Amino acid sequence: MTVEGINLEDDVVDPWKVESKSAKGVDYDKLIKRFGSSKIDKELIERFERITNRPAHILLKRGIFFSHRDLNYILDRYEKNEPFFLYTGRGPSSEAMHLGHLIPFIFTKWLQDVFDVPLIIQLTDDEKFFWKDLTLEETHKLAIENSKDIIAVGFDIEKTFIFADTDYMSGAFYNMVCRIQKCVTFNQARGIFGFGDSDCIGKIAFPAIQAATSFSSSFPAIFGGRADIPCLIPCAIDQDPYFRMTRDVAPRLGLPKPALIHSTFIPALQGAQTKMSGSDPNSSVYLTDSPKVIKTKINKYAFSGGGATTEEHKEKGGNCDIDISFKYLSFFLEDDVRLEEIRRTYTSGELLTGYLKQELIVILQKIVSDHQEKRKAVTDEVVRKYMTPRKLNYNY
Repeated sequence: MTVEGINLEDDVVDPWKVESKSAKGVDYDKLIKRFGSSKIDKELIERFERITNRPAHILLKRGIFFSHRDLNYILDRYEKNEPFFLYTGRGPSSEAMHLGHLIPFIFTKWLQDVFDVPLIIQLTDDEKFFWKDLTLEETHKLAIENSKDIIAVGFDIEKTFIFADTDYMSGAFYNMVCRIQKCVTFNQARGIFGFGDSDCIGKIAFPAIQAATSFSSSFPAIFGGRADIPCLIPCAIDQDPYFRMTRDVAPRLGLPKPALIHSTFIPALQGAQTKMSGSDPNSSVYLTDSPKVIKTKINKYAFSGGGATTEEHKEKGGNCDIDISFKYLSFFLEDDVRLEEIRRTYTSGELLTGYLKQELIVILQKIVSDHQEKRKAVTDEVVRKYMTPRKLNYNY
């Protein structure tokens, strides 16, 4: 399934599929033009740092979050001390999340700390029921398990509400879903999402459910019934079609358009032509992987941009643009100076592929091990507290 109007030469990027013909991966500059979003430039990052009085997160300054819609509007509101909220989510299709799934949540946690605003996390268990060969009971169970990984990132329970669609679909939220559904024709949905005649009507109706979370009036317990509070959505850019639809509908409902900040994809171990996949265990580093498994996966599967032999590598150097271990370091190595040193020495041929992989292995082993320890503390009772509709630590 693809979004209508894609040239065969283009990368394929939609909510269900990400593919590139280039070893360097998706051409994000072309994607910005195709989707009609705006590039996050140096000036915008400097403004972000200036008004928040905080240094930019590595995921922002390294261009991993690279595109936006109306981020300046959200920064304007922050400067004026006007309210907004954060919204992100997860489609629970597997019990074990991988590192790629973690990226939006790591960044969202930082945004929550910087802005001190409410956060709503939607778990679309109904979506995965419509798209995958899973029962509703299975997708709901996966939503609960995934929520434990999300909570382990460290979100403030006084400022965070997590919900699964099949639990929360009633009252003000369902009213909003209905209003959105009435605004979007089947032809529009087919044009945006590529639906076909054989797709079940659950798929066709679902985008309105993901859209409804964008509006504060869907959550009266949190926002006191106010409908004028906009949101900022950190997400991977493959989710943008949902929110292009949402932004088109919002003015017709008299509601503020959601703002977005888009991330790139963390590539599959085998190469940047596609992203990590939950359905291919050898393409991903999972949050359940042991240190030994992580080491094996990186050494065995991580595509190398180095020379075929040590002699060739020393002579011609490595290619960081296609080397998966280097790409992963750009996501997870916090030391800018060290990252640049690795880039320089690998490109020159001084640093060999084995040493580059070893540096990555140590970093990923620590990230995953630390996450596993934090997750152990997330009990079913803790999950229940996060997922109980309630007033958060804000007054509206």
